[in-house]
Amino acid sequence: MTPQFAVVGKSTPKRDGVEKVTGRTRYLHDLALPRMAHGRILRARFPHARIVSIDATRARALPGVLVVLTGEDVEQHPFGFAKDQLALKRGKTCCIRDEVAAVAAETPEIAEAALALIDVEYTELPAVFDPRAALAPGAPLVHEHLSGNLTHLRYQFTHGDVDGACAGAAATVDGEYRLNFVSTACLGTMVAVADWNLDDRLTMHSTTQVPFLYQRDLAQALGIGGERVRVLQPPVGGNFGRGLDLYPIDVIAALLSRAVRRPVKIEFDRMEEFMAAPGREPCVIRLRTAASADGRLLARDAHVVIDNGAYVSWGSTTPHVMLSTVAGLYRCPNVRFDTTIAYTNNPYSGSMRGYGNLESTFAVESQMDDLADRLGLDRLEFRRRNATKPGDANPQGFAITSCALGECLDTVGEDAGRDVPAPRPGWKRGVGYAGMFHVAGGARIYRSDGCGAIVKLDDFGAVSLITGASEIGQGSETVLAMIVAEALGVPLERVAVVNSDTAVKPWDVGAHASRTTFIAGNAARLAAEDLRRRLLAMAAAFFEEPAERLEIREGWVFVRDEPQRREPYDRIVRAGHYRDGGRALVAEAFYDPPSTMLDKDLHGNVSAAYGFAAQAAVVDVDPETGAVEVRRIVSAHDVGRALNPAAAEGQIHGGIHMGLGYALAEKLVVEEGHVLSATFMDYALLRAADMPALAVRLIESVDAEGPFGAKGLGESGVIPVSAAVANAIHDAIGVRFTELPITPARVRAALARR
Repeated sequence: MTPQFAVVGKSTPKRDGVEKVTGRTRYLHDLALPRMAHGRILRARFPHARIVSIDATRARALPGVLVVLTGEDVEQHPFGFAKDQLALKRGKTCCIRDEVAAVAAETPEIAEAALALIDVEYTELPAVFDPRAALAPGAPLVHEHLSGNLTHLRYQFTHGDVDGACAGAAATVDGEYRLNFVSTACLGTMVAVADWNLDDRLTMHSTTQVPFLYQRDLAQALGIGGERVRVLQPPVGGNFGRGLDLYPIDVIAALLSRAVRRPVKIEFDRMEEFMAAPGREPCVIRLRTAASADGRLLARDAHVVIDNGAYVSWGSTTPHVMLSTVAGLYRCPNVRFDTTIAYTNNPYSGSMRGYGNLESTFAVESQMDDLADRLGLDRLEFRRRNATKPGDANPQGFAITSCALGECLDTVGEDAGRDVPAPRPGWKRGVGYAGMFHVAGGARIYRSDGCGAIVKLDDFGAVSLITGASEIGQGSETVLAMIVAEALGVPLERVAVVNSDTAVKPWDVGAHASRTTFIAGNAARLAAEDLRRRLLAMAAAFFEEPAERLEIREGWVFVRDEPQRREPYDRIVRAGHYRDGGRALVAEAFYDPPSTMLDKDLHGNVSAAYGFAAQAAVVDVDPETGAVEVRRIVSAHDVGRALNPAAAEGQIHGGIHMGLGYALAEKLVVEEGHVLSATFMDYALLRAADMPALAVRLIESVDAEGPFGAKGLGESGVIPVSAAVANAIHDAIGVRFTELPITPARVRAALARR
């Protein structure tokens, strides 16, 4: 029997929606602290150069300048994923993004003027911009203390007999797929506000997604204890994974603030954002897939080359997820995976929504279509024959519990061509499909993947959820409040969420890997259920009935078999407080999911649940101009249970928009280490008017471990889009594109060559 919920499962507006659409939300860019100074960063002139000298005499003499810092003026400690960079560079620059000096001044204009007065003498060095060329004998060394340009990161995995399976296959497909630099293009550019007080403690106002890891890493970079760093998180104007790391802007803001003992704010303009903010990594995927005559996948063999850029950040760890797609998207018994990740003098990349999965799904799903064609099979039927099912364990040991991939494929197949007007004369129409496999219950990349929660009831019936989870625009505050209201049995409007201060909220590993609803939601549910038991124990004395006979629903406490005997829950709370031996109603919980870290061979069950989806794209192509118009996308998602259906659909809409940009338009142009995309005139974001008709279908598999059966889906909308669109274009004009974005110029050129 389907359980009846009072709050869960009902479409609920996002709590911050009204504030945002009316312009009342105050983002970090809007923050103005008393006596706040303004910082600016001077960046390298060349991608690779020796710093001969820096003379800041003229800048320091400019009225209104408070301090000018270089790498020689401050004590610094290495930071980053591989601890391979300093905030202010010393000795030489390794990419055009490198920070060589910083200014704090009374106004942004004075700080900008001061940068122009800093004289830096360079000796330009030979540079390398291609990861394969970086590994050639005699290539310039990006980091001279290393013996070569190969990073310490390498991901190698083997399961089964790949060569034997390929040798005995009825069909094999080989391809090389090229993915380019992409920007997160957040509306809010990167910004940091540091406030170092007279007690030698630092308060950072940051848009980080990982406040407690950020607190630790920032303290280490500054050479102080983490107890001296407090992190405040204002509303976020976009992140999409950008906030997963510590960056020089954060450390430099803190160094400037320590020097002037005033708050210091550094904010990027749009040009600096394109140049200095991390985005999606460029990579080349070489993939071979084999299948039997009856349409069963036999093997996949993949090698990924990643342009690491000058420093290791999260972009170079994306093979973790690329591998999980190669090994786990559909049943495939034999898998081999290897990587080459090399330093270059290009900008480095960070984490971005989908985290390597868009790239590998593009390659994998392109070959699913090509194999179906070679075997003479219907493309959807080929996917159905290989679809993952509940109870499966993939080659990495991922344990599949709830899974509705087959239902997702059926749904998009039935719905793809519905209500689409006929193409214009001369245009060609195609339909493309793609599946999706991603973590949906966290991803254990640290020893703990947990989150804490505290739930408190006051005399007036107000419920406070103090959660470790970070709200980064995804609607987590709303869904967590819904979980607490449902578990506690109180009206949703009585629940407030507190989550923006590391001095107050409990620990959490951060907002990433589509984990917040599942992990923070379970923590909130456990704490609320504990508080419910405490409230019922108070009510037992009030009603003179055993707690087992009492119920709480929609704000009333009542005797289960005598519902007319009831009292408002807040009266019970007050009665419990105002008596001898009274106690506060507070409960806490920490949820750490039943998952394991990958071992040295990349085996393990990294998530407590896995998400699945399928998309169908209906695309029209004009052979004359190469124009591509996406007419309709049907997106079916296994969500476990949709706790807030409208928010789930909104997440998927946003993901589809981002995925369409990746497929058709977006490319951060980087040539010889220089970023040439400077404005939104150069970087082709899709507009709202460019969006096709969308049909989102939520398939409820109800996961046993998820809060009220839910699974995470924050990234699933973006992942399959580029693959589905590329397959639709191939269906329309018979051309297979292996590089993104698929622009009209590329379509026209490919048709001309054919």
